[in-house]
Amino acid sequence: MTMINAFDPSAGANLSAADRTLIERRERVLGPAYRLFYAHPAHFVRGEGVWLYDDQGNPYLDVYNNVASVGHCRPEVVEAIARQASVLNTHTRYLHDGIVDFAEDFLKEFPSGLRHLMLTCTGSEANDLALRIARHYTGGTGVIVTKLAYHGVTGDLAELSPSLGSGNKIAPHVRLVDAPDQYRGTGDVAASFAASVAQAIADMKQHNIKPAALLVDTIFSSDGVFADPAGFLKPAVDEIRRAGGIFIADEVQPGFGRTGVEMWGFQRHDILPDIVTVGKPMGNGHPVAGIIVSPTVVDSFGKTSRYFNTFGGNPVSCAAAHAVLKVIKGQKLQENALTTGQYLADGLKRLATKYPLIGDVRGSGLFIGVELISDSRTKQPATAETTRLVNGLRERRVLISATGPHANVLKIRPPLVFSQENAAMFLSILDETLATI
Repeated sequence: MTMINAFDPSAGANLSAADRTLIERRERVLGPAYRLFYAHPAHFVRGEGVWLYDDQGNPYLDVYNNVASVGHCRPEVVEAIARQASVLNTHTRYLHDGIVDFAEDFLKEFPSGLRHLMLTCTGSEANDLALRIARHYTGGTGVIVTKLAYHGVTGDLAELSPSLGSGNKIAPHVRLVDAPDQYRGTGDVAASFAASVAQAIADMKQHNIKPAALLVDTIFSSDGVFADPAGFLKPAVDEIRRAGGIFIADEVQPGFGRTGVEMWGFQRHDILPDIVTVGKPMGNGHPVAGIIVSPTVVDSFGKTSRYFNTFGGNPVSCAAAHAVLKVIKGQKLQENALTTGQYLADGLKRLATKYPLIGDVRGSGLFIGVELISDSRTKQPATAETTRLVNGLRERRVLISATGPHANVLKIRPPLVFSQENAAMFLSILDETLATI
């Protein structure tokens, strides 16, 4: 796996003295496992909407940060957090209207088969809880994920998140399957992905591992962004259920209307997950996340196992999440994701006719992958060129990064308030930067 858009400290000679000092201080106290973006790391001090501002006051167009789902420092969310924090913040073992009010409104955004909300502080905690429930319900331990999946940083999740790096050991009860890559693959994507899942299940059984779950990010963002054809996930979900396992839809990245067509990525595939997990976009970056689960799946777990998360679902977190939901619905941000996303995708496809470096444009709504290649016949990944492009955009004050096993897919997922005007600006600067590659 290629390291994605990471700062190389040995190449920092061109940084300002102040930035070098700050990087040295950071490395001294935070240790070696952290990574900075970009050859020239960005130093931000303020955010507003789709803009981040550096320590010199320069604005940067954010085409990458999905966690700030309704825009950086969204006033309604900031006000809701401040108002509730000034009154009460405590754990969920006391009665409080806020968690119930939010849960009632939030569950209306899901199919009727998903009726319970369990709140956590992070997406990692949400996926960890989902696995815990899956193992309890199925009696199995086996989990199937894609080959460059990322699902979190707890011990259990790191063992099934190969994107964390080559030093990250994958657990023996985990099976990795190829991502549903329509660009590089041949034949029926749905059939081939389902066949991979069936093969993984067969291998588990051969090793006396009982399947518990198929866990996928429903837009396969770490694998390179694969959204189409809509519906391709259903046969794979059928395979895991035939084997006695359940389907967990990781909506941390594609959820909250980002795909434009539906509120949740799994809805594009006409399937009903057993568990859905959501992360910090739920609170615009405030630490609130959770799972939405079928009563059938969680019933036995709830009766025999205690779930308590000290501040998962606290009043301040619920105020933040409720404010985000109201902004998404009231400002029609799902609809904006659809229309602005289509405008952006059309513009990217026009650039592809001008620059052979662009091999494929794919995605849904405001979640788009642009695969860069150095040879149109072999589809050779243009990893070095992608690195130059990402850093060239950063120097022109546009923030983006890359994904995929060869770090050659631009990962475009801006805040949901990204407008067509913002998209036009991005396309213009991207055009200018591509001309230099």
